Amino acid sequence: MINIYDLKTAQKTILKRPPLTMMDFPDDVIEITEGFFGPGTTPPSAVTEILRSVRDDGDDALRHWSRTFDKVEVEDFRVPAEQFRKAFDGLAPSLQTAMQKSAERIRAFHEKQPLPDWRSDEMGGTLGQRVTAIERVGIYVPGGTAPLPSSLLMSVIPAQVAGVKRIVICTPPEAHPSILAAAYLCGCEEVYQVGGAQAIAAMAFGTDSIPRVDKITGAGNLYVTLAKQQVYGTVGLDNLAGPTETMVIADSTANPGWVAADLLAQAEHDVLASSILLTPDEDFAKSVQTEVVRQLPGLSRAEIIKTSMAQLGGIVLVPDLEVAAELANAYAAEHLCLSVAEPQVLADQINNAGGFFMGEGSFEVLGDYVAGPSHVMPTGGTARFASPLNVMDFVKISSIIALDKATSKALSPLAAEFARSEQLTAHANAAEIRLEDANE
Repeated sequence: MINIYDLKTAQKTILKRPPLTMMDFPDDVIEITEGFFGPGTTPPSAVTEILRSVRDDGDDALRHWSRTFDKVEVEDFRVPAEQFRKAFDGLAPSLQTAMQKSAERIRAFHEKQPLPDWRSDEMGGTLGQRVTAIERVGIYVPGGTAPLPSSLLMSVIPAQVAGVKRIVICTPPEAHPSILAAAYLCGCEEVYQVGGAQAIAAMAFGTDSIPRVDKITGAGNLYVTLAKQQVYGTVGLDNLAGPTETMVIADSTANPGWVAADLLAQAEHDVLASSILLTPDEDFAKSVQTEVVRQLPGLSRAEIIKTSMAQLGGIVLVPDLEVAAELANAYAAEHLCLSVAEPQVLADQINNAGGFFMGEGSFEVLGDYVAGPSHVMPTGGTARFASPLNVMDFVKISSIIALDKATSKALSPLAAEFARSEQLTAHANAAEIRLEDANE
């Protein structure tokens, strides 16, 4: 079910991260891919075929892939806006309250993020930067077996705070009512029922029904992530939010039932999800293992959890918390949960994580829904250089250069010197001609 590993074995297996394009895909993923595309087809090559077809054939290709993957015939991809309010009104009052509170906290958190527009006259004239919102953003919201209205809130609200004018949402057909309800809560106008790699293609290239966007954000399954990777450059991306992952560091002060519950919660996302526990206490490790077995039968996605934990999850015995910190820093987890007596002391030893969940009261599920920061976080080790989705993902910075005449004259010979060293004589001429004209 969930195995206990010694450190050496773990470093060769569950702690090892192959690049996304070089990973050995699980047999069931290969089987599904080949079932649709034929023997020998890999997930990346399947995604390439989908992208090419949508780029060339637009809506016709989208309808083809909807029939193929989703087994539905879609006539109109755009969901009528009047369905949004109807979907929200159809929710249980308790869920309406939860979504409203979540939206409030997400907005409040992101409104505290600064947008650094500035000007300075200290270097001769005016220098500075101008921050402007990206005009058109596409947001992918997972649906399928586990619709995620929370992902809509976590992606749309930061974009709204940034000032994005047009937000295009894609979600698999038939659009789940909870996702439409979240769209209503955010005041969204455009929701299109198309999922998977074909949705990424539609937003990247544009079709008759779905507008081309400037940047695509939002998490998805393996095929969505591969599609985002392949369209980068045609559009901007937030990150490659692939299979989700949690790393828990726990000592003997932690509650084994709670830690087990957190690992199970992560594993139910996807057969490719990773749930890893690092602990120096072997008795605690065995207690967590026992709790996983005890809690599993009551969970609706037990089969997914079993596969996920068997393939990519595990409990790793480490010599001490210092070693755990080193491993966590190297692994750079999307979610790093510190279920230890002194979480801040441990956090100070770690630089790389999408989110630090400090202590057992700040468990990951709260971050998934209602804490405030976006739950769209860097995966696959990209937390070494990437950040969770935030307001800055939805703006761009332009440099402002407005030098006064004296400064321009003083800098021109320096620019010309640089240009000649790079054998760019036209560049040097553009600087020197101004000096000649000024002296005439």
